[in-house]
Amino acid sequence: MKKTILLTLSLFSVSLTQAQQRPITVAVPFLSVTADARAAGMADIGVATSADAFSQQWNPAKYAFAIDKQGVSGSYTPYLTGLANDISLGQFTYYNKISDRSAFAGSIRYFGFGDIELRRTGEPDEAFVTVAPNEFAFDGSYSLKLSEKFSMAVGARYIHSNLKVATDNNDATAASSFAIDIAGFYQSEEIAYNSFNGRWRAGFNIQNLGPKISYDNDEISSNFLPANLKLGTGFDFILDDYNKLGLNVELNKLLVPTPKVGFDNNTGTYTGSDMNGDGTVDSNDYALANNEYRRTGWFSGAFKSLGDAPDGFSEELKEVIYSVGAEYSYQDAFAMRMGYHHENVSKSGLRYFSLGAGFKYTSLKIDLSYLFSASKIPNPLENTLRFSLTLNFGDKYEQY
Repeated sequence: MKKTILLTLSLFSVSLTQAQQRPITVAVPFLSVTADARAAGMADIGVATSADAFSQQWNPAKYAFAIDKQGVSGSYTPYLTGLANDISLGQFTYYNKISDRSAFAGSIRYFGFGDIELRRTGEPDEAFVTVAPNEFAFDGSYSLKLSEKFSMAVGARYIHSNLKVATDNNDATAASSFAIDIAGFYQSEEIAYNSFNGRWRAGFNIQNLGPKISYDNDEISSNFLPANLKLGTGFDFILDDYNKLGLNVELNKLLVPTPKVGFDNNTGTYTGSDMNGDGTVDSNDYALANNEYRRTGWFSGAFKSLGDAPDGFSEELKEVIYSVGAEYSYQDAFAMRMGYHHENVSKSGLRYFSLGAGFKYTSLKIDLSYLFSASKIPNPLENTLRFSLTLNFGDKYEQY
C-alpha cells in the first residue's frame, strides 16, 4: 500500500502524543515489539516464563534449561493495520543446546515500513518516487548453568536502521549500532505441596546496552537505544500429570535518561526548568534542554536513568511498566493465555489486555494472540492477530 512520508514519521509516535508530560522516546523501537505470540498472549511477558525457542528476545539464559536439544521459530506481526496493510515485523530464531549445561542461540528480526510515495510539496502532478524504509537486527547469545537451578547468558546485537530518505540536501545513509545483553534465570525443582506440585521461576535481563544511533553522525542528532531492565517471577501450579497453570509478573524500566522538559498538550505549555534564565519556560528552554539531553552518553545515561526524573522518586515509579499474565496448559499440547499490561499515562499510557492460545502436534507448535486496548491512547497492535511457529527437534533433556 502506498503512503505518504508523514505516515512513516508517525508510526512510533502515535502512542506518545496524548497529553503527556515527559515521555521517554528512543530510536529503533522495533526492538521492543513482542515478536512471539506466546509472550504476546500474556501481555508481553517472557523474562521468567519457561524456556522456549523465542527466549532470545526475553531472556537467553533460559536456553540452558530447554528440554529439547534444538529449536527453530518464526513469527509474523502486522503493525498499524488500521492505517496500512504492508507494515510488519518478522523474526526467525534458532537455538542449540551444546550440553545439559550450556546453549547458544541466534535470531534476526526485520521491520518493514512498506512502500512510501515521496512527492514535492505543492507539486502534486510531479512523478513520485517510491522508497521502502526498513530496520533489522541480528544477534547471538551464549547461556551457561552456574548451578542446577541458576544460569546466566550474554548476548550481542547488531542494529541497522535504513529510515533516512534522500533529498536534494542530503544523502540516505543508513544508521547502525550494536548492543549487549546480560541475563540470568532461576528455576527451582518441582516442589510437592499439600494438594499440588509447584515450580518457582525468576529472571532478569539488562538489554540493548550500546552506543546511541545517529543518521547524521553528530552528537545532537543521536538517539538512545531502547536499553531496559526486565525483572520477572512466576510460579507453576502443577495440578496433575495433565494440567498446569502458570502465573507470572514482570516489571520493565527503560535505562534511558528522563527528559528535563516536557510538553503538556492539555494546556499547550512547556513544563520544566528555565534553561536560559529569562524567567519563563518556553520553546527556547525546550531546545536547550533537548541539546543537553542528547549530549548525554549512553553509558552514563543508563545509570542516570535510575534516579534522574525531575519529579523525584514518584516519577521514577511512573516509568516502571508492569504486566501480569497466566498460562494454562493441558498435556503440553494445548494452552490458553491471558494478561494485562500497564504503563503510566504521563509516560506512554499504553494499557491493554491480551488473549492467546497454543497448539502442539508432535514437534510443531503454533501460537496465536490478540490484543484489546484498555486506554484512550491508540495502540499500534490493537485488534491485530499475531501468530508464531516453533519446531523443536533432537534429543530430550530431563527436567528435574
